Amino acid sequence: MSNDEFRAAMSRLAAGVVLVTALEPPLDPDDPHAPAGEDVGMTATAFMSVSLDPPLVLVSLREGSRMDDLLAEQPLWAVSVLTESQRHIAGRFAMKGRVSDRLLFADIPYVRGLETGAPLVGGALATLECRTEQRVTAGDHTLVIGRVLSASLPSSDGGPLTYFRGRYRQLG
Repeated sequence: MSNDEFRAAMSRLAAGVVLVTALEPPLDPDDPHAPAGEDVGMTATAFMSVSLDPPLVLVSLREGSRMDDLLAEQPLWAVSVLTESQRHIAGRFAMKGRVSDRLLFADIPYVRGLETGAPLVGGALATLECRTEQRVTAGDHTLVIGRVLSASLPSSDGGPLTYFRGRYRQLG
C-alpha cells in the first residue's frame, strides 16, 4: 500500500476540526527584559474523547512540529471546537511555513483560559483546557493525552466545521 492510497482511504473519514492552542513561556522568566511568551496554535482533525472518568482527550501532533515541541516542554494546552463559520481560522492555522503565530491571532476574538493561559476562540462550539497526562510516539506523530481541567460551551450557533475528502465542509 502506498502513502497516497492510505491518505485517500482516510480522507473518506469525516472529522471535526479544532484549534489546539498553548502559551509558550518566556525564554527567561526571571529577566523582565526578555521577550514575553507567545501564543501558539494549530488546526487538528485527529482529536477525540478518550475517557469520561477521568475526563481525558487525545490529539495527534506531527512529530517535531512546533506544537509537539512545545507540549513536550510544558503540559498546559487548550482546544476550541470550531464552528462552520470559523473555516478561516482553521485554514489560517493549517498553513505550512507560516512566519509567526502572533500575527495569526491578531484579529481573532479570544479569551485566555483561566487554567492554562492559552487562547480560547470566541464563538467556538466548545472549549477545553487540558494538562498533558501522557505522550505516546506513534509512527511520525505523537499522541498527546490530556486531562480536561475545564470545559465550556461559548456558542450554540451553527454547526461544527468538518473535514472530509481534503476539504472543510458543513453538515447538512
